[in-house]
Amino acid sequence: MMLREDLKHSLDVLLACSQFKDYCPNGLQVEGKKKIGLILSGVTASLALIEQAIEQKADALLVHHGLFWKNQSGVVTGWMKMRLSQLLAHDINLFAYHLPLDAHPTLGNNAQLAAALGLEQKGHFGEQNLGMIGTSATPLKSLDELVMRVGLALNKAPLVVMPLQFDLRADFKTPLGQAPVIAWCTGGAQGYFESAIQAGAQVFITGEISEPQAHLARECGVVYMACGHHATERGGVRALGEHLAQTHGLEHRFLDLDNPA
Repeated sequence: MMLREDLKHSLDVLLACSQFKDYCPNGLQVEGKKKIGLILSGVTASLALIEQAIEQKADALLVHHGLFWKNQSGVVTGWMKMRLSQLLAHDINLFAYHLPLDAHPTLGNNAQLAAALGLEQKGHFGEQNLGMIGTSATPLKSLDELVMRVGLALNKAPLVVMPLQFDLRADFKTPLGQAPVIAWCTGGAQGYFESAIQAGAQVFITGEISEPQAHLARECGVVYMACGHHATERGGVRALGEHLAQTHGLEHRFLDLDNPA
């Protein structure tokens, strides 16, 4: 068992929450019972995940996407009432970490995606240095090989937008070279695409794509891979929960509630 406030302090320090400018509160979003033994983790604090926490008698939920975001109305009605009322009725703590969890150098979503895809980080790019840039840790014979690697690692085929007049097999070796520059940022990081291009990326991997990025990919000669917001952000919260189990002796269970987005 661990005191709620001790766990909160440990997480806040570990993830360096004070260093980030975010559009949601990071840390303890809903206060529950004072002592925590069992933590259930998942990507988003959905009603389905909360119901699982109740069923499994969890003392706390640990998520990447919490309940409260900038520009919300602030009223507790509809889906907000359903989720919040269940947490309060069953005295379950809700811990949520957004950008701090994306950015952690080993436990974060970007670091975990890199490990899953066999990518080697060389640097950062984008606002608050959230994006990572590097190369494949092992030589890639073609872009098809990277696409297949992504699909197998995430259990989801990525949406790939190719530049105009781009030959997958020929161009991946020359002129791109033996180690093409790959940039990645998990979740809804389509807005980071131009920063990735400016950083010299030849392939950009993220969760989502919006209409403008398809045109930019075709016109700027950079391959865009949209691999799913949920699929690219499963790694961080799971790794964080496992870390807590190892370092604090807490029981941790990760629950992957699939989301097609």
